[in-house]
Amino acid sequence: MDINDLRSLITVLGLLCFLGICYWAYSKHAKAGFDEAARLPLTDDDVPAAGGWQDKEGKANG
Repeated sequence: MDINDLRSLITVLGLLCFLGICYWAYSKHAKAGFDEAARLPLTDDDVPAAGGWQDKEGKANG
């Protein structure tokens, strides 16, 4: 086994890992989790962050 055989083996393993990740990402099993993650930026969070620099600046300026 020389270095070219090792390189070929690593290439094939990398391709199989890539195909496995693609299969997992597009499977119906993972769809619910991805849909939930896609809605996260749109969630209504009415509670403002406390203690940020805006609060300190607003208090200092009156």
